[in-house]
Amino acid sequence: MRFAPLALLLVLLGSCAKQPEKPKGYRIYVTNERSGDLSVIDSETHAVVATVPLGKRPRGIHASPDGKLIYVALSGSPIAGPGVDESTLPPPDKSADGIGVYDVAQGKIVKMLKSGSDPEEFDISADGNFLYVSNEDAAGVSILDLATEKIIATLPTGEEPEGVKMSPNGKFVMATSEDAGMVYKIDTAAAKVVSSMKVGRRPRTIAWMPDNIHAFVNAENDGTVVHIDTEKNTVLDTIQLGEAGVVKPMGVLLSPDNAKLYVTTGRGKKVFIIDTATRKVDTSFEVGQRPWGLAMSPDGKTLYTANGPSNDLSVIDLATKTVTKKIPLTGSPWGVIVLKQ
Repeated sequence: MRFAPLALLLVLLGSCAKQPEKPKGYRIYVTNERSGDLSVIDSETHAVVATVPLGKRPRGIHASPDGKLIYVALSGSPIAGPGVDESTLPPPDKSADGIGVYDVAQGKIVKMLKSGSDPEEFDISADGNFLYVSNEDAAGVSILDLATEKIIATLPTGEEPEGVKMSPNGKFVMATSEDAGMVYKIDTAAAKVVSSMKVGRRPRTIAWMPDNIHAFVNAENDGTVVHIDTEKNTVLDTIQLGEAGVVKPMGVLLSPDNAKLYVTTGRGKKVFIIDTATRKVDTSFEVGQRPWGLAMSPDGKTLYTANGPSNDLSVIDLATKTVTKKIPLTGSPWGVIVLKQ
């Protein structure tokens, strides 16, 4: 094939043009509840590379199993702390309730899925087919079929359900009820609640152990984390982190080897590290203002905490137990995930 001189030059220039590079590391995604957007952070530079509008009150955030989509819980209910008289609040905007679907490649929200009233947290099945969504103001967990984009069941729980976590084998989902102080175990095949148990005041989040039997649940208002047997429906250990009302356990996250449990403590400002074998506190250290959501780097060496009141994300070196950087964000960071690119 012969080229005219100009055409040949264009071909050569095109072949030498620099192509966009994929991130060398991974990306960190943070929902900002008050500003209604998503912060996208490059792990190599710790720079915010994008701030993407999402909708009202983005909180819970999880990626699809293939990492191509990110799901975000959005809510039109007004922000209110515990014990607030809801009659004094503005009316909720129910049109804003749902699960936003963010396309990672396109860098934007591509659709909104109806998932019941006031969704706060959720988890996704390992096959990527179903979402289990806590409906905070409706005392239930909705099961959303992602193929049909329809709710196939709404299962009753105690008031103010929040944390939702799938067991490693996918057979069960555990959901917390802040108001009832209980956790509810859902059989995913039967799509029904099969048991419930008291765990303490204001449970929020859950971490399953790999045996699909034992789990850890925080009890925010007791200052504790409880170790439970989900088959026998009993509390095995109660791990006191500090004075109730001062240390307020919020988020729980297992290390990649399941040997350590990391716990954020809200107004306590600290992260606690619990040895999962002994159920004892190894250490604790200050990380920021009201740390809540947390995530870990793929190599297990770095922890990230979302600090709402100070509008930043703490970067924590787990070898030294120190904060190496605080990344400024927008309005009240809530949830955080790490996703390889």
